Amino acid sequence: MRNPLSERIVEIAPSGIRKFFDIVSEMKDAISLGVGEPDFDTPWHIRDEGIYSLERGRTFYTSNSGLKELREEIARYLHRRYAMEYDPYSEILVTVGGSEAIDITMRAMLDPGDEVLIPQPSFVSYEPCAVLAGGVPVRINLKEENEFRLTAQELEAAITPKTKLLVLPFPNNPTGAVMERKDLEAVAEVVKRHDLFVLSDEIYGDLTYLNQHVSIASLPKMKERTVLINGFSKAYAMTGWRLGYACAPKIILEQMLKIHQFAIMCAPTTSQYAAVEAVKNGDEDIAMMREEYNGRRRFLMHRFREMGLSCFEPYGAFYVFPSIREFGMTSDEFANRLLREEKVAVVPGTAFGACGEGYLRISYAYSLETLKGALERVEHFITGLRGGQ
Repeated sequence: MRNPLSERIVEIAPSGIRKFFDIVSEMKDAISLGVGEPDFDTPWHIRDEGIYSLERGRTFYTSNSGLKELREEIARYLHRRYAMEYDPYSEILVTVGGSEAIDITMRAMLDPGDEVLIPQPSFVSYEPCAVLAGGVPVRINLKEENEFRLTAQELEAAITPKTKLLVLPFPNNPTGAVMERKDLEAVAEVVKRHDLFVLSDEIYGDLTYLNQHVSIASLPKMKERTVLINGFSKAYAMTGWRLGYACAPKIILEQMLKIHQFAIMCAPTTSQYAAVEAVKNGDEDIAMMREEYNGRRRFLMHRFREMGLSCFEPYGAFYVFPSIREFGMTSDEFANRLLREEKVAVVPGTAFGACGEGYLRISYAYSLETLKGALERVEHFITGLRGGQ
């Protein structure tokens, strides 16, 4: 019998995030700090709009690009927040989560052999999506001494004649790192000099705690080189609604839309009606959740200092990335022992790239009470490790 499987698919490893949580689901009294999902319910006024759309019988396909009202509201939001101008009729596409937007961006832009620069540690989907699109992933290892930011020098060193696309994953999952305007300006100069394009994943753009997020697409002559990706999962606590969007120059978006038409047709109609309400009237919801996350972030940093656990201070998303190098274990070994001995699940840093070795990702998208209980167990665990050395 012939092999029914694609070798390209078989060679892609499954997500390194999920295996711990399959174990946790079967483990009594375990605490999970690993899932990057807001613990808040979707605000009621957003849910109400989704319910109302069902009551009104709005259960049909929307246009392939998404509801006109939603695309118009996204354009207004981008202007209001970042002073960016996008045509809602030719430069905005509503997708099934930010994940679909990442996938179809790469499929629309890459030819076989094109190199995609992927700063790591970063979200698990970029590399597989590049491979599935026929591209060649090229990793740029980010460094803690640079606060896990991408420097212009690191970018320059990774470019070859085959380089076409740079993934810019900030605010970052898993590190919580952010790129400030001066960092982006330096990167943008390299991008323009080498005639590259950028996939800017800004799904955590509304969750920054020191300065307002800056999009590289807002810099001079960068909009025409950038596909900006965002969505509703993180900022509006709408993970299960599966809704995102991409903003791009018309020439790129037309090809993304073609893939979207054949593979998806349109994003969920109910979710789109709810998202109109979210973008129009959800700024206060974001502010409230952001403040709560910031309190949790500060609590974790305080507890890490009390424990003597090294962790650079993140200013975006809802993750911390502490170092466990002092314990002489791999990230996977540490996470497995912590789960087995203290029933606390975290994600090994290597799930986000080999350069994540020696780190753990801890999500603070959990209640303060949950975080306090988990950190007591973590402290007990590392105290035991230090006592045995």
